[in-house]
Amino acid sequence: MNTVTSSAPVAAPVASFATPAQLATRRSELAAALLQVLPASSVLSDPEDTRPYECDGLAAYRQMPLIVVLPTSEEQIVAVLKLCHEMQVPIVPRGAGTGLSGGAMPIADGVVLSTARLNRILRMDAYSRTAVVQPGVRNLAISDAAAQHGLYYAPDPSSQIACTIGGNVAENSGGVHCLKYGLTVHNVLRVRMATIEGDVVELGSEALDAAGLDLLSVFIGSEGMLGIVTEVTVKLVPKPACARVIMASFNEVVAGCNAVAALIAAGIIPAGLEMMDQTSARMVEPFVHAGYDTEAAAILLCEADGTAEEVEEEIARMSAVLQQAGASALAVSQSESERMRFWSGRKNAFPAAGRISPDYYCMDGTIPRKRLGEVLHGITQMEHKYGLRCANVFHAGDGNLHPLILFNANIPDEFERAEAFGAEILALCVAVGGTITGEHGVGIEKINSMCAQFAPAELEAFFGVKRAFDPARLLNPDKAIPTLNRCAEFGKMRVSGGQMPFAYLPRF
Repeated sequence: MNTVTSSAPVAAPVASFATPAQLATRRSELAAALLQVLPASSVLSDPEDTRPYECDGLAAYRQMPLIVVLPTSEEQIVAVLKLCHEMQVPIVPRGAGTGLSGGAMPIADGVVLSTARLNRILRMDAYSRTAVVQPGVRNLAISDAAAQHGLYYAPDPSSQIACTIGGNVAENSGGVHCLKYGLTVHNVLRVRMATIEGDVVELGSEALDAAGLDLLSVFIGSEGMLGIVTEVTVKLVPKPACARVIMASFNEVVAGCNAVAALIAAGIIPAGLEMMDQTSARMVEPFVHAGYDTEAAAILLCEADGTAEEVEEEIARMSAVLQQAGASALAVSQSESERMRFWSGRKNAFPAAGRISPDYYCMDGTIPRKRLGEVLHGITQMEHKYGLRCANVFHAGDGNLHPLILFNANIPDEFERAEAFGAEILALCVAVGGTITGEHGVGIEKINSMCAQFAPAELEAFFGVKRAFDPARLLNPDKAIPTLNRCAEFGKMRVSGGQMPFAYLPRF
């Protein structure tokens, strides 16, 4: 239940029990200490300066940080970590703030450490097809820089024009081409990170394998709870000589969902395979004029890439499968500009929602492809149950759903209904064999749902990893992993049919 936009944000509970006077004293002491290791321009303590950091893309929950620091080097990051470890001050890492699960929301008595100023591409190697970048480099900037070599960075979140590679590593971000090219974890070779004690560690390597435990895969997607990224080595892939997209229309949503399974069953792995229901298509079309069929109950975007001959053959194969699956119409892009226009609608679904609704939740759950129709039918029933509309747009190829629950926070109880709607969608994802997230992460918004999916023994295993990296629980505390007591309370609430309210937990 990620709120991307909200005109009436809910005040987030404070993790600290300190009084305003105590926080002010703490801020003054901490700022003085930080100014010993950072220049004044890198330490923000005035509320007017720190307010832009009070939330990430989950704008429904906000919390003013004690202080924001903006280091410009790995050495400065290490100095801040050592200082905060010594003073027992929690740290919340932050990239561009485009995350959608509250993973970068501040702690009231803590520091926000932004890596935005570490924004240099350190090395571009066309021969090994790798790039070494700092965490503040924008996702799209890597592809822009690699274009002269005929290469690009494959993971392409909808926010790629703004999101940073450090944030992508923290959330294990995906994108519309993740079906064929994988998530961040499949496209990162090495991460250089700093622990809470200020030790710099390298995970992975530029070789095909690295000795020891695969800690790189543990770290990617850990949401800033295990360490802070200082450098990333990413894989680059050759830019396809040709790419074309089929827009397939379906008179029934279930038929579109069945077509997704049919494509994969036929042994076809499209470069991109995305689905939008009629509500989404009608929401987007006036915004970007992508050429969508707004009369269709659902549309599929299926992309083929490779050589011109490979693309022509795959387009023909996909067209045959889609027609056999019941497609009512097919439109194939005839130029690169038309291909980009087809994709522009999908990538602008979230901002387009703001044109028809004051507020919306962008959900993120993943299910087996064969259960797509069943889950979408369940969401339709929930629309009637909660009296709210839901636009469905998602990575159909890997079953990663992104339902947009539309609501108005200025109307009493609509925000609460939207939250309950979102929680029920995630519960349905788990019930059909899926999971509560695909690429947005857990953050603060899915803590309750962690209890719904994982048993106490599994949660304890997660805690074990956290303790190994951060025994003092200072790195992004109270995020992603709930306490076992909290899950016990959640279990009681589920048995009694009640709703578990969101709340921060004390760190110690």
